[in-house]
Amino acid sequence: MTTTSRDEIVFLDVETTAPTSAGRWWLLEFGAILVCPRKLVEVGSYDTLIRPGDLSAVSRRFTDGVEAIASAPPFKDVADKIFGILDGRVWAGHNIQRFDCPRIREAFADIGRPAPEPAGVIDSLNVLAAEFGRRAGDLKMATLATYFGIGKQKHRSLDDARMNLEVLKHCATVLLLESSLPHVLCGRHQSRQADGAVVTTRRMAAQQTPPPKHEVHQHRPGVLTKLPPFTPVHDRAATATAAPAHAATPTPTTPCGKRNSLGKVVARAVTATTAPLSSSNSTSTNRRPVTATTPFHMILRHSRAILR
Repeated sequence: MTTTSRDEIVFLDVETTAPTSAGRWWLLEFGAILVCPRKLVEVGSYDTLIRPGDLSAVSRRFTDGVEAIASAPPFKDVADKIFGILDGRVWAGHNIQRFDCPRIREAFADIGRPAPEPAGVIDSLNVLAAEFGRRAGDLKMATLATYFGIGKQKHRSLDDARMNLEVLKHCATVLLLESSLPHVLCGRHQSRQADGAVVTTRRMAAQQTPPPKHEVHQHRPGVLTKLPPFTPVHDRAATATAAPAHAATPTPTTPCGKRNSLGKVVARAVTATTAPLSSSNSTSTNRRPVTATTPFHMILRHSRAILR
């Protein structure tokens, strides 16, 4: 594996023992692949078993067994190789910030050497949790591999590092396609949606919020409202055309005795406009009958009676 260039991304994975009662982890395996960031193709790889300081901590479930681990080199014998692969490059892996990176630093601290420093760290667990969501389940590597039909996770460092790269390729392809048609694809899998392409949940809630009370129309269709007090048309006309005090004086209104369909007396008024009265002719008038109640007025009264 050539390690002269620092441009490649290192996809790495480590296998360890279970933590001891003192909280100590022992490295059992280190695996890494170098990936060209422009083509996402593997250009180199390295893996090795590591003999821990305490063989009793090795589980019988480990694939190669205790015998293979017992014959593996200790970490100090492979530290230079691991340092040359990792130092100054971008590290990538699944949940490496919380697990793999601390284990590597602890291993270098055990042999009294400074640990390699990355140029950057890409934790695919954090990236997928933020961008891909939980459409595939719990975002564990085994779950993601099953979701995309890649295969079963082997829990071996080199195999898991390669699977990690394939999972990211599949996720990136899905996200790229969704970004092309967010209004069609995004809404089916996740709540986060592109601005302007679809209506977000918050925007829908804002649209469904009723307007303030002062903006609500007082009239509601289908609900009867109380009408203002009814004023006969002839009374309004008489008020609007009232003559001055020195003009002619109208005579009182006299009901005619005719009743409408409700049995009420129809207000049929007869008014007379006369010339100014004189002492010599105080009882004579020049009367001109005026009908103040029309069929239209009767309809208005009838409607008002129903509303009451």
